[in-house]
Amino acid sequence: MSRTATAAATRSGDARPVRGTLAARKRQRRPLTLGRVLTYAALTLGAVVVLFPVYFGFVGSFMGPADINAYPASLWPFNGFRVENFTGALDSIPLGRQYVNSVVMAGLITLGQIVTSLLAAYALVFLKVRGRVFWFALFLCSMMVPAEAIIIPNYLTMSSAGLINTIPALVLPFLAHGFGIFLLRQAFLSFPVELWEAARIDGAGHMRFLLSVLVPLSKPTLAALGIWSFLSAWNMYFWPLLVTQTPQMQTIQIGITQLRSADNFNAGLVLAGTVLAIIPTLLLVIFGQRFIVRGLTAGSIK
Repeated sequence: MSRTATAAATRSGDARPVRGTLAARKRQRRPLTLGRVLTYAALTLGAVVVLFPVYFGFVGSFMGPADINAYPASLWPFNGFRVENFTGALDSIPLGRQYVNSVVMAGLITLGQIVTSLLAAYALVFLKVRGRVFWFALFLCSMMVPAEAIIIPNYLTMSSAGLINTIPALVLPFLAHGFGIFLLRQAFLSFPVELWEAARIDGAGHMRFLLSVLVPLSKPTLAALGIWSFLSAWNMYFWPLLVTQTPQMQTIQIGITQLRSADNFNAGLVLAGTVLAIIPTLLLVIFGQRFIVRGLTAGSIK
């Protein structure tokens, strides 16, 4: 009887529930072995260790001195949420202006690294540049030079140009980076040469081919490079501290350290400023992690 019903359902075009049932039967749960239990336990423990500082930072930003200084440590603001920590952080120093400085600095550095990396990677792949293997090796070598080794020459250059305590001083030394050139070059190498030949037959020049063909096809890689560049620029501390002199031109990373006072230390105030500083980075990592994975693996398969 069941075979007759199944055949009738198939003839009537209503075989989808039957297929769904068969597929559900095939997807049976694997037995819960000791190895799987230990794996899940290790992953859960690792997630707790990684996420606990973030949790305590957000919760501690609403704590008062009684909760923060409690022993054993309080993991929740039982004495009430103190929104005054955020208003106090914004009133103590020009944190809003420093926030804008950080956004402008990180945005300009990100844009500059994307543009320079695009042009350099295109030249290394699609132009007949003499010694392009040498130039690419030179770009890779620049990644191995520590930032501390070139910070004094960069400072002297900015000082001689009269750019100290300005936005250009924060941005100019970081408008190009070897990692972006390497990443986009590997992505461009995964495209077939016939793509460029077809564009030439259609009358497209280098810039049109780059902007109309390569850029749309390289969106995951460009997104990964943009996120990496923004995070690196946002977290810079020593260089902005060196080239800025007034609180109005400093970045938020420096402003957080100014919230620490030896006379009247308020941990909730410092945590509130820290939370304000890490919100953009958390949003980028949460919403852009798939672009990071896709972009970093885009050039691994031809």
